[in-house]
Amino acid sequence: MSLKPTPPHDAKNRYLNDKKPGVTKKTIKNYRTTTRQFCDWLDEQGITDLNDLDSEVIQRYKEHRLSNVKVITARQDMMTLKQFIEFCEHIQAVPRGMADMVRIPSVNEDDEICDDLLTRDEAVAMLDFLTKYEYASNRHVTLLILWKTGMRMSGLRALDLGDFDEARPALELRHRPTSGTPLKNKEKSGRDVLLTSETAGIVRDYVEQNRNEVRDEHNRKPLLTSKSGRVVETTIQRYVYTATRPCYYNGGECPFDRDPDTCEAMSWNASCKCPGSVSPHALRRGYVTAARNAGQPKDVTGERVNMSGKVLDKHYDKGSSAEKAERRRDHIRDI
Repeated sequence: MSLKPTPPHDAKNRYLNDKKPGVTKKTIKNYRTTTRQFCDWLDEQGITDLNDLDSEVIQRYKEHRLSNVKVITARQDMMTLKQFIEFCEHIQAVPRGMADMVRIPSVNEDDEICDDLLTRDEAVAMLDFLTKYEYASNRHVTLLILWKTGMRMSGLRALDLGDFDEARPALELRHRPTSGTPLKNKEKSGRDVLLTSETAGIVRDYVEQNRNEVRDEHNRKPLLTSKSGRVVETTIQRYVYTATRPCYYNGGECPFDRDPDTCEAMSWNASCKCPGSVSPHALRRGYVTAARNAGQPKDVTGERVNMSGKVLDKHYDKGSSAEKAERRRDHIRDI
């Protein structure tokens, strides 16, 4: 088979176009980032034609990534790169079998597990503060829904005004890929998430008092809004980072001995640099752990947050050994 001269970035663009129909926008974004990093690195190495790619170059890139990111990140990068090179084989940019030369980094179980979570005590303190000082604001409702339901950030953002059923009360999550709000597991992620009357009351007050009467670019009415339309993911992230800084809700005391006047994490854009702030996913992890500690059955919790029991056990239930033992107490029989 004769190879066709192929600039790396051209192959990258064709690969992304090939993958686009079958995956979510977020997945494409991840593929784009990973393949762009690889192609940019090839540029730095003076490789302008994929015909010159060989196993030694691929191995050097793997070593480059391992020296700059965590093992689990490098593993994900190389798995995506393997798919990319398989596509390059298909378009005759590299020899057949080149993808087999991609060695995927091994990880142990601890490398795969993230322990970042918001504890129940932290969540209660934070929500008490928001209820008192920012009642029914965008930030309050964002943190409230994420904590009380354990839903993904993409699910929260996908909610339309009509998806809030105050009578039940519930939030109705639906997969709408053609109008900009796909869910991670597509139709399988669609579900109704019941709310307490207290939580529903705060959401209702947000809708009546603080929600912007706007439509998004698909003429839909989002539940969570900005002045220009549907709230974007970066704004949700900023709400979470700012609200979970301990000094934000504990009276201004820093548990990390930082001076609030000089701390870089005090600003909106740098709030993620606080050692105590967490990402939106940490609330999902914290919800699962708190729900299981409260006695909510694993299958009920899994269906509510749309995850399998295996994933729940491995990645989300961060209960201590003592907490897990207490869960079993009422089920133990003296035999």
